[in-house]
Amino acid sequence: MKLIDKAEETEEQMQVIGITGGVGAGKSTVLHFLSGLPDVRVEEADRIGHLVMEPGTDCFRRICGHFGEKITDRDGRIDRSILAGIVFTDKRELDWLNGVIHPAVKEWFRREIFLERERGTCRLFVIEAALLIEDHYEELCDEFWYIYTEPGLRRERLKASRGYTDEKIDAVFQNQQSDRTFREHCREVIDNSKSPENTIAQIKALLARREKKDRKKKGDTYQ
Repeated sequence: MKLIDKAEETEEQMQVIGITGGVGAGKSTVLHFLSGLPDVRVEEADRIGHLVMEPGTDCFRRICGHFGEKITDRDGRIDRSILAGIVFTDKRELDWLNGVIHPAVKEWFRREIFLERERGTCRLFVIEAALLIEDHYEELCDEFWYIYTEPGLRRERLKASRGYTDEKIDAVFQNQQSDRTFREHCREVIDNSKSPENTIAQIKALLARREKKDRKKKGDTYQ
């Protein structure tokens, strides 16, 4: 019988979960809970997008080479507000920028997933990204989880937390994937329309089912 070393065993055990959902769905509630669990690493694509644009990176050089020094601040970093003012009024420039940043973010995740499997200390690697489906993160993730919240509640949250108007919210909703598309691509759906306690209870039940399934696969007989 072939012996399985620790690295191989960890590679089989560590799962990569993609978390997605519309703006205002409350994904942060889920991420906060998961990040507090042992052997779970949570990373958000938006934060990594900042990292890959830091001075000295390939993205930084390409972006500054394309847009010029006018987009940098006094410290020599990219001023995201200036950059946003340029690209959000020019779809071609926005598409170019996304074509630089998104592949770099995805490659960062690919590298970190590999390193975590090498270390053998992580059982869940969680990726949160608004564009999991569009950017084909199924290449990296074992499965997607969809954080669902009733549209009316999402609207209330966006008004309260971000000061969005109904017109702004309508535009945001229109530019995002539909509920049907999210459900078609995601294996699990977590309803975040009620209390945080209710949401956490759903996650705990989901993780318990996964653990039970994993044990069954390995032929474990203990409870």
